[in-house]
Amino acid sequence: MSLQQEIRRLTAPDIQARKKGEPIVALTSYHAHTAGLLDKYVDVILVGDSLGMVMHGLETTVPVTLDMMILQGRAVMRGSKKALVVVDMPFGSYEESPQQAFRNCARVLKETHCGAIKLEGGTLMAETIRFLTSRGVPVMAHIGMTPQSINTLGSFRARGRDESEWDKFLDDARAVADAGAFSVVIEAVAEPLAKRITEEIAIPTIGIGASPACDGQILVLEDMLGLSQRVPKFVKRYGELAGRIEQSIKDYADEVRARKFPGPEHTYPLKKS
Repeated sequence: MSLQQEIRRLTAPDIQARKKGEPIVALTSYHAHTAGLLDKYVDVILVGDSLGMVMHGLETTVPVTLDMMILQGRAVMRGSKKALVVVDMPFGSYEESPQQAFRNCARVLKETHCGAIKLEGGTLMAETIRFLTSRGVPVMAHIGMTPQSINTLGSFRARGRDESEWDKFLDDARAVADAGAFSVVIEAVAEPLAKRITEEIAIPTIGIGASPACDGQILVLEDMLGLSQRVPKFVKRYGELAGRIEQSIKDYADEVRARKFPGPEHTYPLKKS
């Protein structure tokens, strides 16, 4: 049996079939080397537009471009073998029309070889999701707090903490599920609301600041590793790597200045005659 046959990458239908089953494990990645580490343990790797803030120091995800997403999507695909790779569609690349969305999503699928795309929006994006899925584009939806809408939302605050707001988010969830999305990310909403959405819709929910009742969970890798200075309340730090990395850099700098590095073991002597 060939290696290609032995290692089968997960697909959107595989993830959709996990509704009410084994929890879906997802993390973000933007690099080949982190994708290789994640691939051993996760089901979904999201090439998030959060790369704008994490990699490039932007204040929001709004300035991220399609070319940026494609470049990092290629890297993640090269570094992974098993996980479903989902690439975020950046702001401005899909909202204008279903036709614009299909054109740009097709480019992402062709140029990265990823297995699905993700876009933000509920009822307003249902027509676009239906257009995409009917034409062979697997769509992961994203509702709740939608970071690309920060300029109209005004803040990254949690949503649905007042029950009077629930109908909008419930309608969003139903709309994307009915339109053909294979799963939906629910970000920063009240826990009881996320639980109810999970119970009511037929596709898997993937929570980020939502509920343990969701069908899966996702975090930004750098946040959970302790590499980000500021993180949302919903992030659990599973590591504190920033301090360790800084100490390693300091040790290197000190040794270079003291001429302790490189040592004989790090240089190449002449060949013995």
